Amino acid sequence: MAERRVHLKISGIVQGVGFRAFVWRNARSLGLKGYVRNLPDGTVEVVAEGDEQALRKLVDLCWRGPAFARVDSVTERWEDPEGEFEDFSIAW
Repeated sequence: MAERRVHLKISGIVQGVGFRAFVWRNARSLGLKGYVRNLPDGTVEVVAEGDEQALRKLVDLCWRGPAFARVDSVTERWEDPEGEFEDFSIAW
């Protein structure tokens, strides 16, 4: 599949429950590049680039989240990749 970029905003109980580490582990295992970070409004932002099929798997995983999370919504914005990332990281 083609290389793509997806920008996600995840809302619900997603901060303080290991959500960033969950996304980081899964994104790296899927071979994706980008970042995950908490936003001041209580949501989690994910920007990821890589194989479209792997990105779709990450989106599905974000809907599930780790054990103590409750995901209410995942907003997706699909874009062309920019190639700016060297790996996947947790941003602060």
